[in-house]
Amino acid sequence: MTEEKNKMDFIQLLGPDMSVKILTHLDAPCDLIRVSAVSSSWHRFVLEHGLCKQLCLAMFPEISGVTHMIELDNIIEPLGNTPGSCVNWEYLKRNHKVYAFLSSGLHPVRKSCISKAISASSTDNYPEESILHTLEPGDRTEYTASYWSSKGENDPSVPETLVYKLVSEMCLVTEIHVQPFQAFFQHGLPIYSAKAVRFRMGHPRYPIESESAVDNITANEVLGDNQFIWTYTSPEFPMCQENSLQKFNLPKPFLCIGGILLVELLGRVQKQEMDELFYICISHVQVMGRPLSPAFDVKVHHPSGKCTLKYHPPPTDPHMSSTSSPDSSSSSRLRIITSSLVQRGVRRWEQILLGALLGSGPVVVDD
Repeated sequence: MTEEKNKMDFIQLLGPDMSVKILTHLDAPCDLIRVSAVSSSWHRFVLEHGLCKQLCLAMFPEISGVTHMIELDNIIEPLGNTPGSCVNWEYLKRNHKVYAFLSSGLHPVRKSCISKAISASSTDNYPEESILHTLEPGDRTEYTASYWSSKGENDPSVPETLVYKLVSEMCLVTEIHVQPFQAFFQHGLPIYSAKAVRFRMGHPRYPIESESAVDNITANEVLGDNQFIWTYTSPEFPMCQENSLQKFNLPKPFLCIGGILLVELLGRVQKQEMDELFYICISHVQVMGRPLSPAFDVKVHHPSGKCTLKYHPPPTDPHMSSTSSPDSSSSSRLRIITSSLVQRGVRRWEQILLGALLGSGPVVVDD
């Protein structure tokens, strides 16, 4: 093979269709970043074919219906996608960044996706039977019972609700676990489960500007539905009258944007012997899902429900002046990257650009 053929770009050799088929078999965001860092032509090819978006949707197909709400740099409305225009190229570049960040920013599945118990529709004895106790696994702490209890009702159809804040403003929820409480201190060891359970997820109705009005709500406050906008409602799941952590798998994983979960407890099955009233008691609630990395932040905009996805990379230079402006620091990073490329040669592009993209701040790719 001649030296000229040896240098041929395989994307040009195979053609766009076959190249896309090959590159869509990559299963990690960092692999596509490496591909886009090989050369300016490969970078353009990855962006023009939306390969980061395809990978992100392949990893998390459940976000396909809401990705139009994911924006960058405080831009609420998407840029116009006009083929062949400068605006179109900016649109492609922004999509590339957003989907690369998003696909690498969702943590592996974890069992503790609840950060705070916000409110219960009623509480029998506060704080002894507060919703706060549902965050602890099990039904007792040392020698004390640990559970939430509703107020008693004559009508067994009266529902109850529990509201929680998730660990991230964007969390991919896969299943929710609920454990009814068995009163081991009462005659007959009654279990105060609900007949059925349903889940809603959404965000506060009004944007939260500071360290959260939600964080300042006490667990004894009762919040109405007008406080939140629910973007997802699960089917009803029957609940067994058993003292066990019952698992409820959602039909499809749901990307909760806004980080609020509502547990609806529908119907009562157990009377308390001493007052002949129906109660619901829960000892533990658990959410399994993939929270967004702490380096990301999501802000929901009222009243449309659209959101802004922001990326906040941690600082890597301890000697960087705290008074430096964002623009000057970004320019400095770009100059450092460019200088490094010149000094270290083309073979170092991959490590430098990948490290800058995922670790030290936003990257402006100069073809």
